[in-house]
Amino acid sequence: MAIMSALWRLGTGTAREIHEHLEDPMGRAYTTTATVLDRLFTKRLVSRKREGKAFVYRARLSQDVIERELAQQQVARLLGAEPLPAIATLVDAVESVDPELLDELARVVNARRRKSRGP
Repeated sequence: MAIMSALWRLGTGTAREIHEHLEDPMGRAYTTTATVLDRLFTKRLVSRKREGKAFVYRARLSQDVIERELAQQQVARLLGAEPLPAIATLVDAVESVDPELLDELARVVNARRRKSRGP
C-alpha cells in the first residue's frame, strides 16, 4: 500500500521516483520497491511503459477502488462464520466515534434495502 500510495500521489513514476516518494522509505531498499512494482504489474494493479532504460508505472485502479476492496475484505474477515457479535461490536464502535453516524448507517442500510427490492 505504501508503494501504491506513492504512485497515486505521483500519477506516474519510475521505480526510483516512486521509491524516493515513499512516506517511510527507511529499511526499504530500492530493489524491494522495484520487485513490488513488478509484482503489482503481474497482478494487473499497475501498468508500465518502457521509457529509455526504465519502466514508468501508473496505477490501473483508483485509490478509492483499492481501499473499498481492502475494507470489504477486512469486514468479511471480521464478520466470519458468526457475524452477529461482530455486527453488535461494529455498531458500538461506530456509536463511540460519533453517535450521529448510526443515523447515517441506518440511512445507508435502508437505501440498500430499497435498491435490492426494486421499484
